[in-house]
Amino acid sequence: MTVLPVRLFGDPVLTEPAAPITDFDAELRRLVKDLHDTLDDQQGSGLAAPQLGIGRRVFVFDVMGTRGHLVNPTLQFPDEQEQDGPEGCLSMPGLYFDTKRRMNVVAKGYTMHGDALQIVGDGFLARCLQHETDHLDGVLFIDRMDSERRRAAMREILAADWHGTVKVSPHGGGFWQRR
Repeated sequence: MTVLPVRLFGDPVLTEPAAPITDFDAELRRLVKDLHDTLDDQQGSGLAAPQLGIGRRVFVFDVMGTRGHLVNPTLQFPDEQEQDGPEGCLSMPGLYFDTKRRMNVVAKGYTMHGDALQIVGDGFLARCLQHETDHLDGVLFIDRMDSERRRAAMREILAADWHGTVKVSPHGGGFWQRR
């Protein structure tokens, strides 16, 4: 089991678009396993590679008995129906903010073996698929809020006990979370 540190709000990797995956190899399979191990350890619903400091287009999810991963995802929305409710992020631990999302989504991409995959989700699964795909695009869920909600969220983020715990890794090439 490999549990890796989750990057926190303020780490630049969280706001950079991730690169598409072109090699469906042992390295990708190891990354998917590490993502699942870390997600399980954190008891979250979804985790994207950039949250581990890896700028690749893959995420894992575990939502109400639906567990999986998606490589190079694209999203389609079959209707205009929306939901508005609490959303959190492992990169902003302990904080939840009401965020508008689409109610229904069709996510298309690939498995870690390169097989085409389609996931149809509604409600919380749709929210998770949108949230994790946003991470791959360098978008944080607070970026989806109106300005009033975003200001209130930023006040809570700046007051959080974990804020400011991101620093340059002594091992080169990135940032890590001090625990």
